[in-house]
Amino acid sequence: MNLGHIPVMTQEVLSGLDLRDGGIYIDGTFGRGGYTKAILDAATTQVFGIDRDPSAITFGAKLVSEYDGRLTLLQGRFGNIASIMAEQGVNQVDGVMLDLGVSSPQIDDPYRGFSFRFDGPLDMRMESEGPTAADFINGASEEEIANVIFQYGDERYSRRIARGIIAARKINPILSTFQLVSIIHANVRRSKDGIDPATRTFMALRIQVNDELGELERGLIGAERILGPGGRLAAVAFHSLEDRKIKSFFHEHSGVASKGSRHMPDNIDSNLAPSFNLIKRGVIKPSADEVSLNPRARSARLRVAVRTAAPAWLN
Repeated sequence: MNLGHIPVMTQEVLSGLDLRDGGIYIDGTFGRGGYTKAILDAATTQVFGIDRDPSAITFGAKLVSEYDGRLTLLQGRFGNIASIMAEQGVNQVDGVMLDLGVSSPQIDDPYRGFSFRFDGPLDMRMESEGPTAADFINGASEEEIANVIFQYGDERYSRRIARGIIAARKINPILSTFQLVSIIHANVRRSKDGIDPATRTFMALRIQVNDELGELERGLIGAERILGPGGRLAAVAFHSLEDRKIKSFFHEHSGVASKGSRHMPDNIDSNLAPSFNLIKRGVIKPSADEVSLNPRARSARLRVAVRTAAPAWLN
């Protein structure tokens, strides 16, 4: 089966999940099934693949037939992982895998609007429903647009880009990726590192449209609820904001973070027993060999934690 997408740090993920025969595992971001296939091949496991993108579920149908009832695909957001699994009659699992961001097929499809390399509708929705990126930049205020581009894209010229967007949309609605690219290029010069100036803005809009950081937070809480004692949570992030959120969650829920952490919700008792133990205090990065073979792996960061027998912090 041609997956069309190369999962990063596959062996490190499998090691982190500590697979066992008869175990139940969730691939919360099924995509093109790379990690799911690796899990199914590594042990006699049962895997539930969840994805908010209907095209991913459709693509995975062939993979379901290859594994004789060991794979179940479910459309939905991994932020709802606990309720999705409850509907399947599953209340406890042995491992959860989250591969954040977008898959290569999503990026390479011009009609999805994720990439500035192709002209297409300025969409960026993973579920193909709800407000699009075009809806946001044509309807939001200059300040809202600038804040999103700065906070989610770490773009130092966010206000300049926002002004350009407002000026352009007064003439014509901004509906295509190339329209937006031309506005960005007119306001930001290409950097010496060769990275296209549109990179950060497109990433920021994608995160905004899909509420990716909110979804991640809900997914971490859901994984905590559904993992049994000794169960493993492995998360691969490609964005510093995502990685920091995972790091903060793991450190707080393992007792590593100092009392009174500014990231801890006000309604959480700081004396709660740790719900996770860390496999490693630091982050796991891809090898130089992997990066040379798959440049997408360059920014990948893997963190793994083990569920304790303590109750989930939020029920």
